[in-house]
Amino acid sequence: MRRYRADLFIQQPALSPPGFVFPVVWVILYALMGIGAARIYEAGASKERSRALLIFFLQLAFNFFWSILFFNLQAFGLALIWLVILWILICGMIISFWHVDKAAALLQIPYLLWVTFAAYLNYGIWSLNR
Repeated sequence: MRRYRADLFIQQPALSPPGFVFPVVWVILYALMGIGAARIYEAGASKERSRALLIFFLQLAFNFFWSILFFNLQAFGLALIWLVILWILICGMIISFWHVDKAAALLQIPYLLWVTFAAYLNYGIWSLNR
Protein backbone atom coordinates (compact mmCIF):
# COMPACT_ATOMS: atom_id res chain seq x y z
CA MET A 1 0.00 0.00 0.00
CA ARG A 2 1.64 3.23 -1.13
CA ARG A 3 1.01 6.48 0.67
CA TYR A 4 1.34 9.92 -0.82
CA ARG A 5 2.47 12.96 1.08
CA ALA A 6 0.08 15.89 1.06
CA ASP A 7 2.62 18.07 -0.75
CA LEU A 8 2.93 15.65 -3.69
CA PHE A 9 0.71 15.91 -6.72
CA ILE A 10 -1.62 12.99 -7.38
CA GLN A 11 -2.28 12.50 -11.08
CA GLN A 12 -5.95 12.76 -12.00
CA PRO A 13 -7.72 10.91 -14.82
CA ALA A 14 -9.39 12.70 -17.71
CA LEU A 15 -12.89 14.00 -16.89
CA SER A 16 -11.93 14.78 -13.28
CA PRO A 17 -14.25 17.59 -12.19
CA PRO A 18 -13.00 20.61 -10.24
CA GLY A 19 -12.94 20.17 -6.47
CA PHE A 20 -15.94 22.40 -5.77
CA VAL A 21 -18.23 19.96 -7.62
CA PHE A 22 -17.86 17.18 -5.03
CA PRO A 23 -19.44 18.87 -1.99
CA VAL A 24 -22.30 20.22 -4.11
CA VAL A 25 -23.04 16.80 -5.59
CA TRP A 26 -22.78 15.03 -2.23
CA VAL A 27 -25.18 17.45 -0.53
CA ILE A 28 -27.73 16.70 -3.23
CA LEU A 29 -27.12 12.95 -3.09
CA TYR A 30 -27.35 12.77 0.70
CA ALA A 31 -30.60 14.74 0.55
CA LEU A 32 -32.00 12.28 -2.00
CA MET A 33 -30.79 9.32 0.08
CA GLY A 34 -32.39 10.81 3.19
CA ILE A 35 -35.70 11.49 1.48
CA GLY A 36 -35.73 7.97 0.07
CA ALA A 37 -34.88 6.39 3.42
CA ALA A 38 -37.55 8.51 5.14
CA ARG A 39 -40.13 7.30 2.62
CA ILE A 40 -39.12 3.72 3.35
CA TYR A 41 -39.19 4.32 7.11
CA GLU A 42 -42.68 5.85 6.86
CA ALA A 43 -44.00 2.87 4.90
CA GLY A 44 -45.92 0.28 6.85
CA ALA A 45 -43.89 -2.13 8.93
CA SER A 46 -42.93 -5.19 6.91
CA LYS A 47 -40.12 -7.61 6.28
CA GLU A 48 -39.34 -5.75 3.02
CA ARG A 49 -39.11 -2.41 4.82
CA SER A 50 -36.76 -3.82 7.47
CA ARG A 51 -34.55 -5.35 4.78
CA ALA A 52 -34.50 -2.10 2.79
CA LEU A 53 -33.47 -0.07 5.82
CA LEU A 54 -30.80 -2.61 6.76
CA ILE A 55 -29.27 -2.41 3.29
CA PHE A 56 -29.55 1.40 3.37
CA PHE A 57 -27.52 1.62 6.60
CA LEU A 58 -25.02 -0.99 5.41
CA GLN A 59 -24.30 0.90 2.19
CA LEU A 60 -24.08 4.14 4.18
CA ALA A 61 -21.36 2.58 6.35
CA PHE A 62 -19.49 1.41 3.24
CA ASN A 63 -19.82 4.93 1.83
CA PHE A 64 -18.30 6.40 5.00
CA PHE A 65 -15.36 3.98 5.14
CA TRP A 66 -14.55 4.42 1.45
CA SER A 67 -13.65 8.05 2.18
CA ILE A 68 -11.23 6.94 4.90
CA LEU A 69 -9.61 4.33 2.64
CA PHE A 70 -9.29 6.72 -0.28
CA PHE A 71 -8.52 10.09 1.28
CA ASN A 72 -6.94 9.32 4.65
CA LEU A 73 -5.07 6.11 3.89
CA GLN A 74 -4.71 6.76 0.14
CA ALA A 75 -5.15 3.03 -0.40
CA PHE A 76 -6.48 3.58 -3.91
CA GLY A 77 -6.61 -0.10 -4.93
CA LEU A 78 -8.38 -1.23 -1.77
CA ALA A 79 -10.72 1.77 -2.05
CA LEU A 80 -11.63 0.68 -5.58
CA ILE A 81 -12.52 -2.83 -4.39
CA TRP A 82 -14.51 -1.27 -1.53
CA LEU A 83 -16.29 0.98 -4.05
CA VAL A 84 -17.32 -2.02 -6.16
CA ILE A 85 -18.88 -3.57 -3.06
CA LEU A 86 -20.59 -0.24 -2.33
CA TRP A 87 -21.94 -0.16 -5.90
CA ILE A 88 -23.40 -3.67 -5.44
CA LEU A 89 -24.95 -2.61 -2.12
CA ILE A 90 -26.50 0.47 -3.76
CA CYS A 91 -28.02 -1.76 -6.45
CA GLY A 92 -29.39 -4.00 -3.71
CA MET A 93 -30.74 -0.97 -1.88
CA ILE A 94 -32.51 0.28 -5.00
CA ILE A 95 -34.08 -3.13 -5.59
CA SER A 96 -35.18 -3.44 -1.96
CA PHE A 97 -36.52 0.13 -1.97
CA TRP A 98 -38.46 -0.67 -5.16
CA HIS A 99 -40.39 -3.40 -3.32
CA VAL A 100 -41.48 -0.90 -0.67
CA ASP A 101 -41.72 2.47 -2.45
CA LYS A 102 -40.90 2.96 -6.13
CA ALA A 103 -40.31 6.72 -5.77
CA ALA A 104 -37.78 6.08 -2.99
CA ALA A 105 -35.95 3.67 -5.29
CA LEU A 106 -35.89 6.12 -8.19
CA LEU A 107 -34.42 8.82 -5.93
CA GLN A 108 -31.33 6.62 -5.55
CA ILE A 109 -30.50 6.46 -9.28
CA PRO A 110 -28.36 9.66 -9.22
CA TYR A 111 -26.39 8.16 -6.32
CA LEU A 112 -25.73 4.98 -8.30
CA LEU A 113 -24.63 7.02 -11.31
CA TRP A 114 -22.31 9.19 -9.21
CA VAL A 115 -20.71 6.16 -7.55
CA THR A 116 -20.22 4.66 -11.01
CA PHE A 117 -18.41 7.85 -12.02
CA ALA A 118 -16.47 7.78 -8.72
CA ALA A 119 -15.33 4.23 -9.58
CA TYR A 120 -13.97 5.53 -12.88
CA LEU A 121 -12.12 8.32 -11.03
CA ASN A 122 -10.86 5.92 -8.34
CA TYR A 123 -9.62 3.49 -10.98
CA GLY A 124 -7.95 6.31 -12.89
CA ILE A 125 -6.17 7.63 -9.81
CA TRP A 126 -5.09 4.13 -8.80
CA SER A 127 -3.75 3.29 -12.26
CA LEU A 128 -2.00 6.66 -12.76
CA ASN A 129 -0.33 6.71 -9.35
CA ARG A 130 0.93 3.15 -8.84
